[in-house]
Amino acid sequence: MTVGYVLGGGGVRGAVQVGMLKALFEAGVRPDTVVGTSIGAINGAAIAKDPTPAVVDRLVDAWASPAAAAIYGDSWAKQLHRLAKSRTHLNSPAPLRALLVDMLGEGVTFEELAVPLAVAAASIESAGERWFDSGPVIEAVLASSSVPGILPPTLIDGEHYVDGGIVNSIPLGEAVARGATTVYVLQVGRIEETLSAPGKPSEVARISFEIARRHRFTREIGLVPDDVTVHVLPSGGPAKGDEKLGSYRRMDATRARIDAAYAASTAYLEGVRA
Repeated sequence: MTVGYVLGGGGVRGAVQVGMLKALFEAGVRPDTVVGTSIGAINGAAIAKDPTPAVVDRLVDAWASPAAAAIYGDSWAKQLHRLAKSRTHLNSPAPLRALLVDMLGEGVTFEELAVPLAVAAASIESAGERWFDSGPVIEAVLASSSVPGILPPTLIDGEHYVDGGIVNSIPLGEAVARGATTVYVLQVGRIEETLSAPGKPSEVARISFEIARRHRFTREIGLVPDDVTVHVLPSGGPAKGDEKLGSYRRMDATRARIDAAYAASTAYLEGVRA
């Protein structure tokens, strides 16, 4: 059996993955391979570097740290000034880079990680999906988590990359392609929420984006081979304010997200064992 962790995208909602991870380690489930996109690439890199229960506390500390708050923490005035100057993005990538260096170490490569890691990014020039699994980790994770309009594209070898969630929000198929036979999907909760037809203009873009984000996972889970087992871990439900436009900035619900996901995933895994 080859155990794969799949960590999906979802901004600050990605805190739920820490709770899921705690439940997995307590259940004795260790990864043999990790694939991630966007916030899942950040959490996934930490796991791949240290696939032991100790990583849970490090991730809890990272999520609660001033460094994490600084990633989207600029005032609107500063963000608007940066947007006016850059014409492309609101935030600097420096705080995220600093957080990654603190978690992973300067100059770490994929080859140095304890378990194999692959992270997805979207190439602007080729308009396609790119998987990074060798060479420098931090640049690849930055590319995977460069949310368009929020952070600038990441330049790697002459090519510009943006958030991997644009092309593969929950990369189940990639984990299967890389040999995982038992897959644990650490998703952020959106696929648990039912969509309905929009009733006002503000809902049209949100619902359309959700369809675009979810449809590939829906297709891939239907194509899983018979000899592969997939467990989609529950998030514990949405946090208050997740539906708001600026929810990517809100770090105040982090602890509640982690605790809710831990409780829900623990119950799920106990049911699997039973």
